[in-house]
Amino acid sequence: MSHNRPLTQILTKGRVYWDRADTRPVVRQEFCKVLKCRTAALGGEVYESDAERKTVYNTCKSRVCPSCGHRATLQWQREQWAALPDIPYRGIVLTMPRELWPIFRQNRHLLHDLPTVGADVIQQWAKDRHGVHVIIVVVLHTFARDLTFNCHLHILVSAGGLQESQNRWIPSLYYHRDTLMQEWRNALIGYLSEALAANVLKTELNPENLEEVLKAQGRRWWNVRVQGSQTKEHFLRYAGRYVRHPPIAQHRITKVTDREVEFWKKDLKLKRRVEMRYSVEEFVTVLADHVPDHYRHAIRYCGLWAPGSKARTSAAIFALLRQQKRSRPRRLSWRHSLQRYFGRDPLIDSHGQYMRWARRLKPCLSSEPG
Repeated sequence: MSHNRPLTQILTKGRVYWDRADTRPVVRQEFCKVLKCRTAALGGEVYESDAERKTVYNTCKSRVCPSCGHRATLQWQREQWAALPDIPYRGIVLTMPRELWPIFRQNRHLLHDLPTVGADVIQQWAKDRHGVHVIIVVVLHTFARDLTFNCHLHILVSAGGLQESQNRWIPSLYYHRDTLMQEWRNALIGYLSEALAANVLKTELNPENLEEVLKAQGRRWWNVRVQGSQTKEHFLRYAGRYVRHPPIAQHRITKVTDREVEFWKKDLKLKRRVEMRYSVEEFVTVLADHVPDHYRHAIRYCGLWAPGSKARTSAAIFALLRQQKRSRPRRLSWRHSLQRYFGRDPLIDSHGQYMRWARRLKPCLSSEPG
């Protein structure tokens, strides 16, 4: 579409639907940040050459902002590529029945524990079956292709594991899908049952009916996928799209009017793109569901890569694998990021002259949108 910032356009048109008292505070804060991004409201820097002057407005750093999220994602990918050892990995997807999705949508404090529950299942299985500890990186997804709420876990797990008792690295483990499914199902149903018993779970159902729902879902088959061997680069490219990005890429939004938003999604059954249409109010509502609460990370590191374990065992892992441990890459500046990933120097004017920093602009409150 012609508008180069369709998400900003949607949030502006639909502000009456989200900028109100009954909206989660974090949603209002993050949406307001997106509207201020790269505007005078946040201030900026002025650069000058002998012939030109350029004003660069500050960015909002919001995880809902597509442009800010892109740069943060690239930095995260660089850091994880350096941190993870060069070994084969497996991809595991842990899903749950759709009957359980509303529970986590209405109880976001429970949503934060999902990655830990899934990681514990995999680590406990690896320990019981093979006597090893494995590297686990968990990505929590809350959305489907049509942006509806659908919580599930995408997990990167090392294809081998560390046997600490023998001080050796086991290069290959067999991840049994059916066993993992049963363990994941039992762990999640048990977790929800404990939350219900502790009276920290709220739903539209009464406790007796909810218990019946949990029992019924605990007897059915759950979809768990164990993918073949993959490299860390493959996972980092895939996960990077969801680390600090909104759940929909802006190029998928094809039309925005005062009443409707049109975007496309991939239909796996039809094997083609299909058009989706939401009213502005519906689009803003479903988008708000996927705004993470403050201090809630999109990526969780568990097993050997948990913060405490990593500091203690990472050097031993690289030594056993006979690999050189890499240092953490330095954070790229705004200028060098654009040079490296987009092939242009933002401080070279149209005459090829270098532009020098001139002054800083303070945030302009009168320029805030709305």
